[in-house]
Amino acid sequence: VQLQASGGGSVQAGGSLRLSCAASGGTFSSYAMGWFRQAPGKEREFVAAISWNGGTTYYADSVKGRCNISRDNAKNTVYLQMNSLKPEDTAVYYCAADRYGVLGSSSWSTDEYDYWGQGTLVTVSS
Repeated sequence: VQLQASGGGSVQAGGSLRLSCAASGGTFSSYAMGWFRQAPGKEREFVAAISWNGGTTYYADSVKGRCNISRDNAKNTVYLQMNSLKPEDTAVYYCAADRYGVLGSSSWSTDEYDYWGQGTLVTVSS
């Protein structure tokens, strides 16, 4: 499975971005998908996840109410809409696929995911 993240860029605080992650190979529609981010000098952290059919979503407290994860299984793509961006949202954002399509207590962990994209940089200026 190959994952290609895109949509990053530079925005001012309060702005919005929509990240996309296109999958090829494998069976995208059966995978749970997640977004993680990694700021300079920090560990990779969970942002959001969505189950195989979009019926369940999880969000980190730091982005809850500002981000929305969605997917289009017909297009093999998962999205992360980010609003009211803050400078602390600055990071490289990675999408990841979990062959176990249902979200659970380990969906917040990088260890749960089987495939990773290359990342897209989001920079938020104050």
